[in-house]
Amino acid sequence: MISCTKCQTIPDIHPSGFIEIFTTVPQLNQSLHHLMGRQQLENPLVIPFQDLGALEEVCDRINSHFNKAATEMLYCATFSNNDREKTQPLSFPQFYSRVQHPNYIEIMKHSLFTSHMQPIITLADQNITGYEFLMRPTSEDFLFYPNELFEMARQSGLQSFLDSAARIASLKASASHLGRGLKRFINFLPSSIYDPDHCLQTTFHAVNEFQIDPNDLVFEVVETEKINDIDHLKKIFKSYQREGMKMALDDVGTGYATREMVLELKPDYAKLDRSLISFCDQDPDKQVRLSEMVSLSKDEGITLLAEGIERKEEVDFCSEIGISLGQGYYFGKPAKEPVASLHL
Repeated sequence: MISCTKCQTIPDIHPSGFIEIFTTVPQLNQSLHHLMGRQQLENPLVIPFQDLGALEEVCDRINSHFNKAATEMLYCATFSNNDREKTQPLSFPQFYSRVQHPNYIEIMKHSLFTSHMQPIITLADQNITGYEFLMRPTSEDFLFYPNELFEMARQSGLQSFLDSAARIASLKASASHLGRGLKRFINFLPSSIYDPDHCLQTTFHAVNEFQIDPNDLVFEVVETEKINDIDHLKKIFKSYQREGMKMALDDVGTGYATREMVLELKPDYAKLDRSLISFCDQDPDKQVRLSEMVSLSKDEGITLLAEGIERKEEVDFCSEIGISLGQGYYFGKPAKEPVASLHL
């Protein structure tokens, strides 16, 4: 199996030793030496530190003195007193983020998370047809909010690692709890996948390892992901679909997931944004927009899923106009285990 260092490993930062700071900009190097009280210019600049607290103090000084553009032209690595082998060089913002958030690094490194399941319902008969898998902590000592963990991963250059690990955790949880025939909606970040044919190999390997039917899998572009490169996303869709898996586009009807985006990407599923669903039974404007999406979905062979359903009236309206699937607190919150049956 092909592996990739961006999504397979997190290099350690030495707990004590030396930080090496390098830049290709002479003026910036001079300012850095002046900040650190060094008279003799050297590049890289090497600064000793006794522990991670002292290392963070060095980073704090640099971050407070230079603007963002300058820090992005600084590169950092560490090595220990006994070993001159350096850690992987990182841009200062990435390095600083990792130094600031050791708990998040531990969470990612040791996969201290699992996936909870929220039911997805066929509105016509209100039977469970699948589940969306959502990241949750596994340790009371390492609690986190998923959006904050992903933001830290983005800042520190670990987004690909975390996104891949989260997909694997979802696949593992689904294999443990669900039988064949139930759909598993699993989120992913398009920007974390540089080359679909290469980066998705760990996901496809896990599908085989956990003996999951590819037809039961629906990979979903997450709601926070701004789609900048449609052609790249099309390649990702094709890579998943070649393996027999389905694709879903989130937040349809608002933000980035417009009607034009749906026509361009032609996902297997389109998840209608909760802002459109909330009190849709009482809002004529929402009703027109939802009816337009139903017509589009029928023309394009796309299955619609209404997100954020919290009231029976929303269920009834969505079902009446032809929306196939629903999800929301009305049916059930995310939980460690699948629900045995709905109690509506």
